[in-house]
Amino acid sequence: MGEESLKKRKGEHKGREDRQSIQSHEPQTMNLQKQVGLVSGICMIVGTIIGSGIFVSPKSVLANVEAVGPCLTIWAACGVLATLVVITIVNSLSVKLGSYLQNFLTAAKMIIVTIIIVSGIVLLAKGKTENFKDSFKDSKISVSSISLAFYNGLWAYDGWNQLNYITEELKNPYRNLPLSIIIGIPLVTVCYVLINISYFTVMTSTELLQSQAVAVTFGDRVLYPASWIVPLFVVFSTLGSANGTCFTAGRLVYVAGREGHMLKVLSYISVKHLTPAPAIIFYGAIAIIYIIPGDIDTLINYFSFAVWIFYGLTVLGLIVMRFTKKELRRPIRIPIIIPVIVTLVSILLVLAPIISAPELAYLYCILFILSGLIVYVLFVHFKFNWPQKISKPITMHLQMLLEVVPEEEVTP
Repeated sequence: MGEESLKKRKGEHKGREDRQSIQSHEPQTMNLQKQVGLVSGICMIVGTIIGSGIFVSPKSVLANVEAVGPCLTIWAACGVLATLVVITIVNSLSVKLGSYLQNFLTAAKMIIVTIIIVSGIVLLAKGKTENFKDSFKDSKISVSSISLAFYNGLWAYDGWNQLNYITEELKNPYRNLPLSIIIGIPLVTVCYVLINISYFTVMTSTELLQSQAVAVTFGDRVLYPASWIVPLFVVFSTLGSANGTCFTAGRLVYVAGREGHMLKVLSYISVKHLTPAPAIIFYGAIAIIYIIPGDIDTLINYFSFAVWIFYGLTVLGLIVMRFTKKELRRPIRIPIIIPVIVTLVSILLVLAPIISAPELAYLYCILFILSGLIVYVLFVHFKFNWPQKISKPITMHLQMLLEVVPEEEVTP
């Protein structure tokens, strides 16, 4: 958490009602499922790249999975596990260490993005534009197909909401939070559009869809013999995403424990490191469980479907509160038309895959989400006594093992 943020925390409980006007009222137990799915998917990508990079040349990384067989699977699994463990340990030990690591990985990400964009601009200047002719030929234009295109494409842009989870640790959050979003989202959008234009200078749409790692394919065709840097920097990029998600979403678990939605011990602070170590460790453990099936496609589909349910509910809650909680002070206020549009888009993105390609996986996803609601109603809303009797000895032993105490005991 950082000593400075802990000192500030006492005075911030009074202002929690203000933050409720811009944050969701959804139970954190359900929102946690969404965040764990994101970091699990990212770490599976890292593990696959690490594992394949050991057994095959950079030119064919991720493209010859069947050729290396069980060895690749074993090393990929080890890479995934190692990634989750390292990120969990780093963020549990020090807030500064986690932020320094994030700064380094973000810089590495921007380096490879710049290299690919500049290479694409050079190729465009040389006349490599044939792949842009008849770009939408044979495309199926319909409401469902367009919705699915957005449904999958927006996966790449997810992460814009992560900063909201650490507003208590931001300096001047009511200024810096909107400012970072206003700067960050357009910057990321421009970079992503330019990098995809660069890909199309050397790949057709069919080749791009068939490629197991588009950036690696681009590096093989353009940067050879320096193409080895691409999978390396892709690992840095994905590690940065996983580390950032762990850093921010770990605070989600922390707040869930503080609000009584999860075990109280998850809201405790490390005495030595002043970090929410129990929350981060719990988050890492759940992420490891999520990757056991080893199917990245299923995990991404599950995440994408679930995340837009939560986005829609969150923004709908903002609309409702605009009329039912008019007396609340709103430091960050937006025109009502924006949340209305987001809610309608969320409904479309959730219903589109169900209507166009119904699968049982979507039903399982909904049931899994509802399981969090059941836990919330039984143990948070009704507040039965017997779960408290069971959790007290567990909390005591974990407190001694992890050397953690309630937040108020480490706050001066």
